[in-house]
Parts: sequence; structure tokens; C-alpha cells
Amino acid sequence: MGFIFEGFSTALQLLLDGHPETWSAVAATVCVSSLSICVTVLLGAPLGFLLGYCRFPGRRAMRLCVDTLLSFPTVVIGLMVYGFISRSGPLGGFGLLFTLQGIALGQVLLGMPIVIAMVANAVENADDRLQMTLLTLGASGRQQLHATLWEVRYHLMLASVAAYGRIVSEVGISMMVGGNIKWHTRTITTAIALETGKGEFAMGVALGLVLLLIAFGVNIAVSGLKRRAAR
Repeated sequence: MGFIFEGFSTALQLLLDGHPETWSAVAATVCVSSLSICVTVLLGAPLGFLLGYCRFPGRRAMRLCVDTLLSFPTVVIGLMVYGFISRSGPLGGFGLLFTLQGIALGQVLLGMPIVIAMVANAVENADDRLQMTLLTLGASGRQQLHATLWEVRYHLMLASVAAYGRIVSEVGISMMVGGNIKWHTRTITTAIALETGKGEFAMGVALGLVLLLIAFGVNIAVSGLKRRAAR
């Protein structure tokens, strides 16, 4: 057990001293996850509204597909994205492979089903009088979208936080698409896997502590939003 306590002690020292390699992985993680969640919410919220608000042929099958994607393995998403953005893939000309933007693309595909499913569920369970009132007032489609999303805003924020928690802790997409390149695409999760494999337990613990702090903050946010949404 001694090496574990020593690892924690060294890990805290690395964080407090501003170890550049450690904080480089933290910065890459914050950068790519922030980009990913912004795109995820911008795309996923309107799609979730349409899935929960509109009635159209194939809606049930589409809802089943979205629910299935909630548990889609990250390595499979990473494999698919790698195939599309590699040099021989259809998006190879954009040069996204082994970049933070490429990782963000995969993470958007990971987080979007969460936002779509949770927003659709919130819209379906919204007060029926809201839709009737909007239709009576002659609201346009865009106005109905804005009004409904505002009504379920706490559920939307909850979906965003849940998606962010999934995005920031994934490793498969970051490893396969980003390549785990030092000072460039190495994130917290890929750095933990690498450093632990190299026997650098202290650095792995240091990065793990940062990831735990992020997860703790996400959980606090989720708890607060659940209480607000239940009122």
C-alpha cells in the first residue's frame, strides 16, 4: 500500500508545481470536451424537440435507434470516425485525423444520443396546455421550438451535463482518432492509460484526481438540476 500513498503524494506535488505534461493533458481535455458539448447541444436539442414534439412515420423506430445509441461502445464510434476521416476515407481531405477537432467529431456522435433522448422525453412529458397555447397564438415552428425548449430548460441543462460527463470520461475515441500525441492530442483519459502502462503511477493518479474533480462537479450540477426540474 505504500506505493499508493506515495503516488498520491507525488501526484499532488505534480499538480501544485504546474507540471507541464500533466496540465497539457488537462488543457487538451477541457478544450476538446467544451467544443464537443457546444456542438452536441446545438445539434441535439432541436433534433430532440422534433423527435418528442412531431408525429411522423418511423418516429418509433427512430426513437428506438436513438435509445440504442445511448449504450454504443466508444471504440466502435472511434473506429467509424477513424474510417471516415482517414486519408482514404470520404472526409480525409479535411485533415481531421490526429487532431482535437477529429476527437470532438467523435465525441459529438457520442453525446448527441443522450441530448436527443433526454430532450425528446422532456418535450413528450411537458404540459399539454403549452402546445395548445402556442398553436392558438399562431406561433411559428421556430417560436414553438424556442418556447418549448425554454419550458424544459432544466431538463435540457440536465441532458447537457449528462452528455458532458460521458464525453469527458471517454477514452476509446480519443485514443483511436487523436492518436494520443504528446503536447497535442493527449487527453486526461489517454494519458492515464499510457502513464500507468509505463509505470508512472504518480502522473496517472494526478490526472485521475483532476478527472474525479470534473466528475464530482458534473454530479453536483446534475443533482442541482434534478431538484430544479422536479419543482
